[in-house]
Amino acid sequence: MENAMSGLTLEQGPKHGRGGGLGLFLRRWAANPLQMGSVVPSSPALGRRIAALIERSGDEVVVELGAGTGAITRALLDGGVPPERLVVVEIVPDMAEHLARRFPGVRVVQGDAFALPEALPAALHGRIGTAICGIPLVLLPLEQQRRFVAAVEAVAPGRGFLLYTYCITSPLPWRALGLTARREAWTPLNLPPASVWRYRLAG
Repeated sequence: MENAMSGLTLEQGPKHGRGGGLGLFLRRWAANPLQMGSVVPSSPALGRRIAALIERSGDEVVVELGAGTGAITRALLDGGVPPERLVVVEIVPDMAEHLARRFPGVRVVQGDAFALPEALPAALHGRIGTAICGIPLVLLPLEQQRRFVAAVEAVAPGRGFLLYTYCITSPLPWRALGLTARREAWTPLNLPPASVWRYRLAG
């Protein structure tokens, strides 16, 4: 366990198998529904869709923002992302600790996804192949959405990000944010049905 700028980096916790932390998820949802975005964890079907969309080469890493109890994290590992190439950022301390215990070898950063340049070690800046967002950005005002886009661009210039959502249409006003938008996947097997959108800076 070591300090990491704006948060705590937790590494090499004891392995706790595939437990989903449903009780922890429900407690956090009850405490702050807007932070969680859904009343149930993401399904394996959605996780597989996201894992299939990963872009990564060489020594690049995958960064998951708002990992919750780790449903998507598990799918990324099962989909072939090496643990040492996966970084998860979770702002809620007890969830960050849960993730560190559940996924040994994965770097877990307790920090703010809206302040990624400070939350992530400088050595990772420019080495992010794919950023994945599980934060319900659709619920946030435009200025907060702009702040998120700028934070991702600062550490992963030109790479954009994947956002999974329960909206039928784009959850972000992509033109107002200066983005391009493409729905890459949809899965009716998730509860509720979910889409995966890829956003990049326009131009």
